[in-house]
Amino acid sequence: MNESLPTDTADAAPDHRRASVITLSFIAIGIGVVTGLGAIALRYLISIIHNFFFLGEFSTFYDANIATPPAPFGPLVILAPVVGGAIVLWMVRRFAPEAKGHGVPEVMDAIYYKNGRIRPQVVIVKSLASAMSIGSGASVGREGPIIQIGSGIGSVLGQLFNLRSWQVITMVAAGAGAGIAATFNTPLGAVLFAVELMLPEFSARTLIPVVLATGTATYVGRLAFGMAPAFLVAAHERPELFVPLSVDMLPLYVIFGLVSGVAATIFVRGLYRIEDVFDGWKANPYLKNAAGMLALGILMYVLMQTTGMYHTAGVGYATIEAILTGQLAAPGFLLLLFVLKMLATSVSLGAGASGGVFSPSLFLGAALGGAFGATLDLMFPHLGFHSVTFALIGMAGIVGASTGAALTSIMMLFEMTGDYTITVAAIIAVVVAIGVRRRLSSDDIYTLKLTRRGHRIPRESRSHMFAIRHIKEMMEPAVAVIEKEDLGERGMVDTQLGAERQYAVVTEGRNVVGIVRVHPEDPTKRHGPLIHPVGYVQETSFLQNAMTNMADRDHAALLVLPDKTMPRPENVIGVLTRDSIAAAVLRDYRS
Repeated sequence: MNESLPTDTADAAPDHRRASVITLSFIAIGIGVVTGLGAIALRYLISIIHNFFFLGEFSTFYDANIATPPAPFGPLVILAPVVGGAIVLWMVRRFAPEAKGHGVPEVMDAIYYKNGRIRPQVVIVKSLASAMSIGSGASVGREGPIIQIGSGIGSVLGQLFNLRSWQVITMVAAGAGAGIAATFNTPLGAVLFAVELMLPEFSARTLIPVVLATGTATYVGRLAFGMAPAFLVAAHERPELFVPLSVDMLPLYVIFGLVSGVAATIFVRGLYRIEDVFDGWKANPYLKNAAGMLALGILMYVLMQTTGMYHTAGVGYATIEAILTGQLAAPGFLLLLFVLKMLATSVSLGAGASGGVFSPSLFLGAALGGAFGATLDLMFPHLGFHSVTFALIGMAGIVGASTGAALTSIMMLFEMTGDYTITVAAIIAVVVAIGVRRRLSSDDIYTLKLTRRGHRIPRESRSHMFAIRHIKEMMEPAVAVIEKEDLGERGMVDTQLGAERQYAVVTEGRNVVGIVRVHPEDPTKRHGPLIHPVGYVQETSFLQNAMTNMADRDHAALLVLPDKTMPRPENVIGVLTRDSIAAAVLRDYRS
């Protein structure tokens, strides 16, 4: 029971609405619907822009998994990223600087440093800027934009319903998960993404809205794009060393995990190193943007002329599909694509593009893994190694190591490809890759950006026991009820009352005005200063509920009652102060 006392301060209204889990669930479903529609709109907008810049036509049909044919403009297609980049730079600089870059760090910054507040205009600007970047050929992904868009929708709705800070943050995380789910058709991976990277608190009250939002967004996305997984994988025979997994092959996955960890570290560090080069170039921002985008245009045109595909342009799904279907299996060429895509992504973001790094990470993993598997096949043709197998493992390895999201990368790999036969191999490679990357770089590709601006993000989760302790375990005894006038007439304030802590309830007529710490021998003669305002709490309540009550009403202490008793001074058996809560927190950290 969290009733307020009849005091002169207890009737103050709380700062935020007391939204129930049911209310939060309905809001989360709304977030899922709006984010799912946003993901659909973003993909159609990308299609329109892409078809205009590369095919010279107005059309909403564009399958990113199918290679784009050569542009009818010839060499002039080189200017597509330049024109698109200039438009993006103008929109971002003019309306929402937060829309620059890959989006996820800005969402994490809002969660940990801004109480989940994201400006509404970020949703619109991020949508337009990212669609323009991806559609015109910048080497970025569409998952980062929709994460920021979904998070922005969650933040706006959370503020609209005047929710508490933790509830707004939960809605932001729900929007981020919904964005991932709608983009990749991966509801389980999206939930894990929100849990691993977004939620500061993992509990039923935060998980339920996230699950509802991601499930709803997945359903909405499937209405538009169907049930098929994001990528098709070639049917190929795997030797017995894979299924069932042979123990003597386990070191091979450890070795590939080491390679993936080093590659992910190079990607993380290289991305920000190139961003530093652009930031340190003392030139007009539009000139820097044009130089970077022109380099991207030349690269993709050369690749089209020599290989028949714009490998480094846009999200790169067509190249990933070609690797997973076995059409691209030459190890030397795959390593070249790995290097070129890494450079193209770094230059795109450094020059000012707006888009994500998740899709480029998938590209890098597929290329690196394909090269590794193809090399093994050349060295040991009798063992039946296949480039597709290691391409799949590489996708999970690079994504997991670069983002720090181990469970997310593994689960999303399975959901995006429908291939569950390499579970153990993928787990081994991802764990080793993340360990290597953490050894070489403590920050991942998301947190490094914030660390560089002085905003450190905790990357370890811990379940703290203090929040679920009962009040009776940490309350301090209430030994008397004293009229306020008795304190004034016969007692004196003494701040040196010894180590023992016990309290008296102070009343004024029928009203409780606070509590005082008292001397064990005679409570009315020596006592501490008046502590107020105060509220009520039951002895079997959890500390988490008490802390919420104190925060909402700015109580300095709570009076503890036995269960099923009326909130009256004579029924008080103990006192919960802010000092006793701090002591409980410290005990939990020592345990």
